[in-house]
Amino acid sequence: MTSTEIRKQFLDFFNLRGHTIVPSSSIVVKNDPTLLFTNAGMNQFKDIFLGNIEKPYLRAADSQKCLRVSGKHNDLEEVGHDTYHHTMFEMLGNWSFGDYFKEEAIDFAWQLLTEVYKIDKSSLYVTVFGGDEKDGLPVDREAYDYWKQRIDEDRILLGSKKDNFWEMGEVGPCGGCSEIHVDLRDDQTKLKQSGKELVNKDNPLVIEIWNLVFMEFNRMADGSLVPLKEKNVDTGMGFERLCMVLQGKKSNYDTDVFQPIIQVLAEKSGFAYGQDKKKDIAMRVCADHIRAVSFAIADGQLPANAKAGYVIRRILRRAIRYGYTFLGFTEPFMFSLVDVLVGQMGEQFDELTKNKSLIEKVIKEEELSFLRTLANGIQKFDKYIDQSKTPTIDGDFAFELFDTYGFPIDLTELMAKEHNRSVDMVAFNNNLLQQKERSRNAAKQQTEDWVELVENASSTDFVGYDTTEAEAKILKYRKVLSKANEIYQLVFDQTPFYAEMGGQVGDSGVLLCDNGEKIDIIDTQKENNLILHITNKLPANLTATFNAKVDVHRRTSIEAHHTATHLLHYALREVLGSHVEQKGSFVSFDRLRFDFSHHSKMTEEEIMKVEKIVNSLVREDHTLDAKIVPIEVARQIGAMALFGEKYGEKVRVVKFGNSVELCGGTHAKSTGKIGMFKIVFENAVAAGVRRIEAVCGEYFENYFYGILNTINEIKAHFEASPNIVNAVRKVIEENNSFKQEIEQMRKKVTSDLYAKLKTSLMEEINGIKVISIVDKEVPVDIVKDLAFRFRSEYQSFVFIAATYVGTKPTLTLMLSDDMVAEGKDASAIIRSAAKHIAGGGGGQKHFAQAGGKNIDGLAQAAEEIRKAIL
Repeated sequence: MTSTEIRKQFLDFFNLRGHTIVPSSSIVVKNDPTLLFTNAGMNQFKDIFLGNIEKPYLRAADSQKCLRVSGKHNDLEEVGHDTYHHTMFEMLGNWSFGDYFKEEAIDFAWQLLTEVYKIDKSSLYVTVFGGDEKDGLPVDREAYDYWKQRIDEDRILLGSKKDNFWEMGEVGPCGGCSEIHVDLRDDQTKLKQSGKELVNKDNPLVIEIWNLVFMEFNRMADGSLVPLKEKNVDTGMGFERLCMVLQGKKSNYDTDVFQPIIQVLAEKSGFAYGQDKKKDIAMRVCADHIRAVSFAIADGQLPANAKAGYVIRRILRRAIRYGYTFLGFTEPFMFSLVDVLVGQMGEQFDELTKNKSLIEKVIKEEELSFLRTLANGIQKFDKYIDQSKTPTIDGDFAFELFDTYGFPIDLTELMAKEHNRSVDMVAFNNNLLQQKERSRNAAKQQTEDWVELVENASSTDFVGYDTTEAEAKILKYRKVLSKANEIYQLVFDQTPFYAEMGGQVGDSGVLLCDNGEKIDIIDTQKENNLILHITNKLPANLTATFNAKVDVHRRTSIEAHHTATHLLHYALREVLGSHVEQKGSFVSFDRLRFDFSHHSKMTEEEIMKVEKIVNSLVREDHTLDAKIVPIEVARQIGAMALFGEKYGEKVRVVKFGNSVELCGGTHAKSTGKIGMFKIVFENAVAAGVRRIEAVCGEYFENYFYGILNTINEIKAHFEASPNIVNAVRKVIEENNSFKQEIEQMRKKVTSDLYAKLKTSLMEEINGIKVISIVDKEVPVDIVKDLAFRFRSEYQSFVFIAATYVGTKPTLTLMLSDDMVAEGKDASAIIRSAAKHIAGGGGGQKHFAQAGGKNIDGLAQAAEEIRKAIL
């Protein structure tokens, strides 16, 4: 049975049993500040479990793309080294929202595994929550008895809270769970030891394949458990593990999920899979990581230096390092695996097919960049080896390579071994531990329980499209404590405040009370479908009716920049072509940022054309036309969708003239409200992706007057000239002419000094030509020219210069190749002598320089250099 057939059978099974088959949500989490990536199948149903939205269905099933590399579920360093850990994986799941509970969930699982997939019942074990004294919870006897009807009782194991009690986080819905494990060992091995002794013992052949979570409690901030109003079922079965079981393999990587990619790697590298442990690990790492990176890019997350983008870059670089170190790939190779992946999974996940070209371009560009970084790191390592003769490489230096240059520690250890050295792993691990501790402390915050002022309240009604102030009552609030501050999050019954989403920043404003009290709302965020109003304090009377008032000036500027983003998108497609698609955006009150697909840098002429189209649309003053329509209607009228976004059955279409987009943000009432529009800069952010920053309205005025002031300052220096451009051009031409004259003079000075050194300052010691310049004022560039001139003329020589310019001393040493062959090292000698001038430096074995602060030490430094050589 192929992996495609396995997935289809799962979804068909639950579809026949009344479950709505739900598409996978994006692997990149857009509007939940608690998550960077979808790390569990339940993430897209979080709002249903929390009661923040109405239930769209009572039963659901899906195959969810997940990524686990950070936070609680950090599997990254284990990936590739064992047979079953992955970064990106599919989680098959079925869900009940207040419908069926333990009996049906257990029955469905048993039917599918034993009757449809026909897994041998004698190879299965199940676990049941064994209770927890601290939480006051007994053994889950209900689940135990249901299992007893289907499987021998000696195959039912009681599990601890650690293994059999699932929690969404430190607070939130939770409950006991029942795991299904399969024993994949051969019959002879099973006779030696019972599989029940190996359940949850990290045996690679006795593994969990399905977890049935019975959510019936809510964990409060004080640690207590409160029963949920409705009991829910949340199940998750690892797709890759299931394929391993059904295809009779001993490793996930031996299934048809990974083997096509691994075989391409084997062919490209020239190393057969299964012959060498380290090369096998490298192939597994690459095969796993290409999936994670490709899906992330397809869902809108490009590699970057922060947050989710940094995680994707880190995953990709880990794969490149393994390929470089163990498979011999010194040129980009990961991008070529995308074609195989799309062939495998593009039918189920069409976002891979649609974005194939972009994924390949981005990955290839990242590979080229990181291979250059690796080369720099190796050069730094080689320099360290040249300078340090100790048998142990400093752990701080090894950590610098790891942290700055992306070197895995095993690569540093391998390179050290080639030089018969070891790495101080104690110091390295201390650095790593300190870094993790710093990260944990920086992110640490304490979120208290919600205090509900209105029971069974519905979700917040957003009225901000039509007004910037409204009466509001507080439904609930909570305190959030961090090292930086103490804030409160307020949820209203209705609000004009737009919460940060879709690239648009959140509103700020005030909460006005009848008693004259004013509470500043400093930001508005969205979490689990709740609109959170952020304040530094609570109002005195929490049950009062307030006037929630948005900062109109700020909102108006945000709306102008957001509207300009739509017009910019339209104009780019008009000027550059229909291949232009939005790849990301950021809209604030003072600027907009727009990422888009395009293959080359925009010319000045293209930028000007885009600006003219946008400003023309502004002058035409097109009125905002926004309405909610079915997604199919939106597609028919050509509405542009955003990269990486998933849409429901109904969407909001925003139209300004010929610009038509799907968008939930706030906008100007007409394009004339934008004012003037100006592109500030355009550059590349990834392969095939460009970025524009632009301003409009009053921030265009600020930009314009800034340039005008600069021009006026320049004009002030050319008051006698009627044409400032010609005047500046003349100054540049004169400056270039002076530079040429100075260069000619420099060359003459160098030639004269060279001739003088040859005739009067050169000596010969033991057959070696020695040229010395000591305590003379000579520019550094001239000294360097002289050194290389002598090197080109003499076979055996030493050039020593202890010179200065003003109060800055410089040491220079050039050695001929025969001197280096005898063991002389210019870099080491210079570093030692530099102490006399209170400085430092280095270089290569044949040429080195050092700068310093103490001009009086030049003669002493020159003498030390002579003694070290002669």
